[in-house]
Amino acid sequence: MGSVEPQLWQGLIQHVVAHGKDVIRPWFSQLEPGDLDHGQLEILAPGPQEQAYCAERASRLFVEAAQAVTGRLVSVRFSLTDEPPSSQDGQYRSASDLSTDGENPCPVFSSEYTFESFVTGPCNRLATAACVAVADRPGRTYNPLFIHGAAGLGKTHLLQATCQSILAGRDARISFLSCETFVNHLIEAIETGRLHEFRYRYRSTDLLVVDDIQFLANHDQTQEEFFHTFNTLYQSRKQIILSCDRPPAEIPHLEERLVSRFNWGLVARIDRPGYETRMAILHKKASARNITLPDDVVCFVAGTIDSNIRELEGAITKIDMLARVLDRPIDLALAEEATGISPERNGSEVTIEQIINAVTRQYNVRLSDLQSKKRSRSVSLPRQVCMYLARSLTRHSLEEIGGYFGGRDHSTVLHADRTIKSLRQEDVSLRATLERLTQELRNIR
Repeated sequence: MGSVEPQLWQGLIQHVVAHGKDVIRPWFSQLEPGDLDHGQLEILAPGPQEQAYCAERASRLFVEAAQAVTGRLVSVRFSLTDEPPSSQDGQYRSASDLSTDGENPCPVFSSEYTFESFVTGPCNRLATAACVAVADRPGRTYNPLFIHGAAGLGKTHLLQATCQSILAGRDARISFLSCETFVNHLIEAIETGRLHEFRYRYRSTDLLVVDDIQFLANHDQTQEEFFHTFNTLYQSRKQIILSCDRPPAEIPHLEERLVSRFNWGLVARIDRPGYETRMAILHKKASARNITLPDDVVCFVAGTIDSNIRELEGAITKIDMLARVLDRPIDLALAEEATGISPERNGSEVTIEQIINAVTRQYNVRLSDLQSKKRSRSVSLPRQVCMYLARSLTRHSLEEIGGYFGGRDHSTVLHADRTIKSLRQEDVSLRATLERLTQELRNIR
């Protein structure tokens, strides 16, 4: 490994794993140390795109790691190895990177983002089914399709999978871009007097996919332009797919006529994955990278990381990276070290008792009421909220959850879960209450 001692490189990687967060990428395990000369550490990247990413996005992370392990003011530069570019090229592309140019309106999509590689669960079943239907009959089914959910839950994966499925079956002009890119293209067109070309570019496409449409807020002229673009494509029966971090009605400062049009087709929400879905995601992501994760490691990661898919992928990357550098087998101890989480630091998981205490305080009901056979709304709603939160925040089975509420069976728990999921879509107040209770319970951990 050149002039860099193995122990120093191991320490550096451990620091990167501990502090890298969202910066870490799967191909980081292919990075190698070069020379450490005159206060500068050379790090070898497997390809030009990886080199560019490290220089632009990860330089500060590696500088801090190098200085921490050497105790000196070390700088870092990224060079290329003699090996050909990595086959994982493009994994770090984000939706904002995927825009079209004037000559070729079809963007380059990641081969990882397909329907086959997407894990479907209760949290995303409607959105997945809608995307598959749109891919089968673009412009004829669910037009527009509006998908919303928090960051890192798979919206971009589904958008790219839909586009790739459409391209596999027919010739199509696809414009796939972020809303920010659309805004910037409009500004550039106005400044250069090429507004006609801008309009032709987006109004002659067969499929318009815009990620993070919430950035239309506070851009009055862009909203006007997008309104007419939307109408032109819709009337021509061209497919429109939009993604957002919230439903149309909750996008601030968005014209009512756009809110109305975004609701014309299907609005599908993606929620955080449940425990079983998180386990399935970990198995599939690890298998795709030829990583073998023991069952106890999968259970540990799925039980401690419940925010989004992106963090689950990051955990796999950290575990694999540390195992390679330290030349250790992947086990629970290494997983705890890689994620920085241990049973002592993480605390116990949310319990049903904690859920019951939080809900009874919120709704001013007694535990005996929740366990009774009373069916009045003042009792049935908080009981259903308890079951919904237990399904979301604990690993208890349906039968175990039902047992806490007067010995109810699994079908009652499923019904409660579905009822609250449906109500939260319509009731803004209930949605806010659920989010507040969820945050309160997570803070207990």
